Amino acid sequence: MFFIILGILVLVAGFAINTPALAIAHFSRPVKVVGIIMIVLGALTSGIRQIDAGQVGVVSLFGNVSERALNAGLNFVNPLAEVSEFDVKTQNYTMSAARDEGQKQGDDAIRVLTADGLEVVIDLTVLYRLIPADAPKIYRQIGVDYMDKIVRPITRTRIRDNAVYYDAVALYSTRRDEFQTRIYKTIEADFKQRGLMLEQLLIRNIDLPTSVKKTIESKINAEQDAQKMQFVLQKERQEAERKRVEAQGIADYQKILSTGLSDKQLQYEQIKAQKELAASPNAKIVIMNGRGSVPLILNDK
Repeated sequence: MFFIILGILVLVAGFAINTPALAIAHFSRPVKVVGIIMIVLGALTSGIRQIDAGQVGVVSLFGNVSERALNAGLNFVNPLAEVSEFDVKTQNYTMSAARDEGQKQGDDAIRVLTADGLEVVIDLTVLYRLIPADAPKIYRQIGVDYMDKIVRPITRTRIRDNAVYYDAVALYSTRRDEFQTRIYKTIEADFKQRGLMLEQLLIRNIDLPTSVKKTIESKINAEQDAQKMQFVLQKERQEAERKRVEAQGIADYQKILSTGLSDKQLQYEQIKAQKELAASPNAKIVIMNGRGSVPLILNDK
């Protein structure tokens, strides 16, 4: 466009100096040729537009937006038309309570009211991309700032609308995945109507009120104490079972001894022990008339 305008000015200048009274009148023809060449070069360069990878172009001429989006590469357009580029790669929008984590400075987390009337703070990241074929519609109906006009308000509104169906504790623990799936479906439908594709919805953190946190901690501690007591009781039961088995074994052993050993067997064992004692070189004391008419030999030390 710059060369076209400059060429027009040079061409006008060429006609302006085409006056016999001027000393430079003989330069009129060359100036006109230069102007025409600049206009042609400007038209050629303005009519070829390069769209980078991951981008699409939207052509508008005097306020009229073309329905066809320009794909990546070289494209021929009207030299007088304007081309606005849109990013069609995956983009993210983060709303966080932590400073400098999200697109907005400061605390930008989503505060919602749950079914039990408690306020819950949610940190969220939205992964989305623009549908290339819908880029002209977005440019015409929304503009280039669709992130602030569509992504942010729809996400925050749908999360608040769906959070009222869940209690705070359930939202934090047992029904968190269900809540994430539910808001994903509603946001996906709204995005698609406006030319955006929702890829993923990431709930980064759910912050409960302090009173609820203390209640949950107390409940967890009580559950841990109960589990510990169950372990102790199980251990005691196992120890009692071990002692019962041990006592049963001793009783069985004694029963076997009482039924299997006769007086003659005992007398034989006594004689064997006394023979071993008699073979010892130490001095002994012999007591006659012992139990079972067997002499009892004792060491004198």
